Amino acid sequence: MRQETESKTSGFPLRRSVAASALGNATEWYDYGVYAATATYLTDAFFPGALGTLGTMLGFAVSFLLRPLGGMVWGPLGDRIGRKAVLATTILLMALATGLIGILPTHAGAGVLAPILLITLRVVQGFSTGGEYGGAATYLAECATDRKRGFLGSFLEFGTLAGFVGGSTVVLACQLVLGSSGMHDGGWRIPFLLAVPLGLIGWYLRTRLDESPVFNELSEQSDRDQPPTGLREVVTTYRRELLTLIGLVVALNVVNYTLLTYQPTYLQRTIGLGESTTTAMMLIGQLVMMISLPFFGRLSDRVGRRPLWLVSLVGLAVLAIPMYWLMGKGTAWAITGFVILGLLYVPQLSTISSTFPAIFPTHVRYAGFALGYNISTAIFGGTAPLVNEAVIEKTGWSLFPAAYMVAASLIGLIAWSFLRETAGTSLHGTEIPDASDLDPVPAAAGQATPQYTLGS
Repeated sequence: MRQETESKTSGFPLRRSVAASALGNATEWYDYGVYAATATYLTDAFFPGALGTLGTMLGFAVSFLLRPLGGMVWGPLGDRIGRKAVLATTILLMALATGLIGILPTHAGAGVLAPILLITLRVVQGFSTGGEYGGAATYLAECATDRKRGFLGSFLEFGTLAGFVGGSTVVLACQLVLGSSGMHDGGWRIPFLLAVPLGLIGWYLRTRLDESPVFNELSEQSDRDQPPTGLREVVTTYRRELLTLIGLVVALNVVNYTLLTYQPTYLQRTIGLGESTTTAMMLIGQLVMMISLPFFGRLSDRVGRRPLWLVSLVGLAVLAIPMYWLMGKGTAWAITGFVILGLLYVPQLSTISSTFPAIFPTHVRYAGFALGYNISTAIFGGTAPLVNEAVIEKTGWSLFPAAYMVAASLIGLIAWSFLRETAGTSLHGTEIPDASDLDPVPAAAGQATPQYTLGS
């Protein structure tokens, strides 16, 4: 029997942990937002020719090939030496690689060397991201109180969309100030360069963080009592948990990278939206999603993670094709369809940080999250824009992105059936969190909520 415990992190340290985690995530996704919003400019600068768009999408996808390797390196390292040191390192690598894209020579000046350098920096970004996201989610989940993990964890995804929105906003501002010709002539570099100061701020905040209390508790045990860690332990002992995570991430990332990354290219090609109009439309949809995140995060603390994931997966499977058909009817309908699909996706997005880290016990949490998340993201996430573009180019079927989202949601539903409910459970210790093992006992006098104990 083990009584559920609350994290000792509270007050200002907890707010600082949330801010540092979210800002690091914003830095990571600022790059992806900028890359998506500047795709047409990058195509002209680095991939001129008939297959230029595919080259740009390949540049996006290739960064994901190194994510599993990054996860294999950073994840076990984070379980051994702590979350804080790894997070401070990964944000520096990410910001530096993004900033360097802003000073690269173009194909006109350096020939084939230009796209090679771009791909190389995307690889560095992928390697650092392999440890960034899983580490930030793990750290924040372990710092948050058990009863507010969904709400507090949603701010990590608030950082995700803030990065996208920030990237899109900067690109839109540059477009309005410089015009289309100015952006093509080099104005596209400005958004990438701004990632450097953003990353330095995030690095400073992370160096001043306290280590996760859950990790500290485990590290204080004697060597004899330390459980086995590392990738081999994840793969052999926690196979169900690993496969559950991979299946959920298939659904999560196909929807994510189709809606938030490929959508500008899709709308420009299918209904002829202008560059600024597309960027503004994406900005509206993302702002609506951002506002909704804390609401769904708090709701998951009350009703559980599994119900929200079920509603999201079923809703996307049913409505993806009708909403994409609607988007083809004009600008207003495109905004409507995008917002509806975005709101259906938010229940997944808002609960990543509270759902995924809780799938694994403490001693393999960072490694399990990083491995499963990045393998699935590399195969199905980063390649989504490339797959969508290639199939539309070959078949002319403009509704393929919706069909791809439906297929991914069905895979997610299979994985969902194996997902344990973890709302309200403790992440301390070396047992797999599971709300079905929590037995309510009467609340003590003066307490607003009942205590829980973990059944044997």
